[in-house]
Amino acid sequence: MSRFAPADGGAAPAATTAAIRLAAQGIRLAGWPLLGLAASGALWWLAVHSLGRDTPLGLMAGRFSPENTWRAAQSLWHGGEIWHHARVSLQRVGLGLLLALLAGVPLGLLVGTLRRFEQATSVVFQFLRMISPLSWMPLAVMALGVGDAPVVFLLVCAAVWPIVLNVAAGIAAIDPQWLTLADSLGANRRERLWRVVAPAIASHLLTGIRLAIGLIWVVLVPAEMLGVDAGLGYFILDTRDRLAYGELMATILFIGLLGFLLDCLARQAHRRWAGA
Repeated sequence: MSRFAPADGGAAPAATTAAIRLAAQGIRLAGWPLLGLAASGALWWLAVHSLGRDTPLGLMAGRFSPENTWRAAQSLWHGGEIWHHARVSLQRVGLGLLLALLAGVPLGLLVGTLRRFEQATSVVFQFLRMISPLSWMPLAVMALGVGDAPVVFLLVCAAVWPIVLNVAAGIAAIDPQWLTLADSLGANRRERLWRVVAPAIASHLLTGIRLAIGLIWVVLVPAEMLGVDAGLGYFILDTRDRLAYGELMATILFIGLLGFLLDCLARQAHRRWAGA
């Protein structure tokens, strides 16, 4: 048995070295982002406290200080109210994204496959794409009333164009030889769509979904100020009306955190598909 001891003894240092390298790599990957967050927090603290407490501006800025925001964030975390508003907002995001997909994917397929349709709709689509979704607010309220309907409508207006354009770009990027091969094998229109086109445009579609999520998240907060009684946008107005400035700042940071996590999920899905 002793002749196997050197092999075991050599494996332990190798495993230790690998663990050290892995830890060092993790520190390098996380170190700079953590340093950036720490620097941002320090600048925030300096900006607030450099104004002093003997001026009206300094007194107001103190209500948005990091320590006041931290105390409010802890209260919101344990109180559970913000989770209710976050759940409502995420439900609206999901519904808006689903409707944008149901409208955007077929339109993108038509734009990418039918030359005449693309020529007829290019100017119209580009014109509509350049209109801010928030510009439709008054019309949405007049046509759909108050509640979830106008909010979801605005989210769809924001999300549909990245999906349309990326699906069309994905079709344009398909190698014509693949379509020729499918035709030579006797594939019908449906088989070409599901066996050739769909896999080819998946990466572009995921890119469009990621861009759509970003636009939806930007439009969501002002859209939820349209007379709804729940949601993160509504909660911001509520904290303002209650003069709860710490909760207001904590909610703003919470919105940023949720948006960051949604973007990370979209990026991860794109990477998984691209690496498959």
